[in-house]
Amino acid sequence: MGVCRLAMDWPIIGKCRNRLWLVVLASFLLWLVLVCFYYSAPMVGDNFVKSVNFGDSNSVFSPGNSNESINELLGTNFISEETDFVKPAKDTNGRDLVVKNRDAAKNSYNPFTNFSAGDYGRENFDQIVTEVYPNNQTYIAENEVDQSINGVSSLENAEKPDQKRFKPDEKRNEKISKDSCSGRYIYVHHLPRGFNEDMLRHCQSLSNWTNMCLFTANMGLGPSLADSERVFSKTSWFATNQFLLEVIFHNRMKQYKCLTNDSSMASAIFVPYYAGLDVSRFLWYSNTSMRDAASLGLVKWLRRKPEWKKMWGRDHFLVAGRITWDFRRVREKDSDWGNKLMLLPESRNMTMLVIESSPWDNNDFAIPYPTYFHPSSDNEVFRWQTRMRRQKRRYFFSFAGAPRPNLQDSIRTEIIEQCRASVGRKCRLLECRDRANKCYNPSHLMKMFQTSVFCLQPPGDSFTRRSAFDSILAGCIPVFFHPGSAYVQYLWHLPKDYTKYSVFIPANDVKSGKVSIQNILLRIPKAKVRAMREEVIRLIPRVIYAHPRSRLETLEDAFDITVKGVLERVERIRREMREGKNTSYAYEEEFSWKYNLVGTTVGEHEWDPLFARP
Repeated sequence: MGVCRLAMDWPIIGKCRNRLWLVVLASFLLWLVLVCFYYSAPMVGDNFVKSVNFGDSNSVFSPGNSNESINELLGTNFISEETDFVKPAKDTNGRDLVVKNRDAAKNSYNPFTNFSAGDYGRENFDQIVTEVYPNNQTYIAENEVDQSINGVSSLENAEKPDQKRFKPDEKRNEKISKDSCSGRYIYVHHLPRGFNEDMLRHCQSLSNWTNMCLFTANMGLGPSLADSERVFSKTSWFATNQFLLEVIFHNRMKQYKCLTNDSSMASAIFVPYYAGLDVSRFLWYSNTSMRDAASLGLVKWLRRKPEWKKMWGRDHFLVAGRITWDFRRVREKDSDWGNKLMLLPESRNMTMLVIESSPWDNNDFAIPYPTYFHPSSDNEVFRWQTRMRRQKRRYFFSFAGAPRPNLQDSIRTEIIEQCRASVGRKCRLLECRDRANKCYNPSHLMKMFQTSVFCLQPPGDSFTRRSAFDSILAGCIPVFFHPGSAYVQYLWHLPKDYTKYSVFIPANDVKSGKVSIQNILLRIPKAKVRAMREEVIRLIPRVIYAHPRSRLETLEDAFDITVKGVLERVERIRREMREGKNTSYAYEEEFSWKYNLVGTTVGEHEWDPLFARP
């Protein structure tokens, strides 16, 4: 009976089995199509190419135009096989070794040879994190175009919106006449991404003291600053790190209206190498070969390019967002400070832009430190200037900083003592001695500057300080104690007649106790003080960097003035080469500070002792 029933049901079973095979086959084909689609260009696209090709990260047209491997330039030991990123070698002693070497290096400094770059002291970026952003995760706005992924700034998200602006296409050229860009075209080298982009991808390795990913966000501006104390404007204020200038400058360059992809048309050529971020990973430890590897790889890469051979690099320029002394190591001892980027023969032909230049060299030029203010329009600047003009200033003078007991010539101790002893509490003091103070909080710092008539700006670990530009931004008249702090530095951005916007008090007079800072400032007529403050407020646009996604219309910011200075310098060199003249200067290079300050006269000067080489 069972056999008969099975025979009757067999055709039905056969049909079911056929349908089952059809379902299995259809499912297999569907999965095959999905897998092929997933690994095809529409799904993977440029991101996949970027992950496997160490190409030109800055190219307008494709993510990987370069057929050269950065490993060939820098050596296989320089690049991590897993990330294609320059990684510092970790010592078995870890941070203890870093701190030990840092202190040893600082104790060996001479204020006229090598410096560690510090603004209000050591690289206290972690202080800003703990003081201003205690949660350490809430400072990046979710609606920002430049989002962060796992704490690392996403370069794809940040740069894709700007690629159309970076590419000088036909529609854009219709709006920009040839005459308006004549002599102003700039070509940007498409460097392998190990020289810039990968440093941002691995931003957590840029500093031994804190996670720099906080500051590389928002195209290098850092997180937006909340105005809880009504110190800032409602918008355009950021916790900008003083050493992120090269990232900010690179992103601003993408907005430059006279970019060209034809290098033969270019008046100057920009090299977007993040030299400061590169060296910052190795300053406190490592051997000289690690510190020099990327710099040597860069000049090797440049020498191969046809653009280099046109003027042998004399039309090239780059921005290194640290002080010049971080790139001028003379000897090959591991205990010596910095790398030798600026001493390489190729670098000597280039225009090197730094936040502090050498008074004795003629190929590096100082441009302003980045401040906290990055406006998106002219009106934002005008409103801020008006606010600073109306600002009430309850303190006569102020100082923010820490003493420098390890530096013999430092006058900071004397300044702090005079501030404390000021009659009628005319001096406001923010001491940067420990983590308990408010010195590293941008809100407290800017509030103090805004309520002060004069702001004291003595040298710190080096000649210059970011604080000088913060005080100018606040409409506070800077008081300098060494001409190397501003007068022989920012020649393109500040007036040569320094008496218009600042006060100069010789450091030796303060050190010897001959002068009272308060009495000197009190002797300045009130009308002169008002005129100086107005000049300082007029300087605000010249010392700030506009938001990288914007461009000021009627005002020139620090970026615009810098580019103009570079173009004028390159054109002068090009003209001398056409005339068959020697492009080297007719005076000894060690007198560069004097020539740039007073012109062709290089005779005796009252500041000669201040710039005597040790």
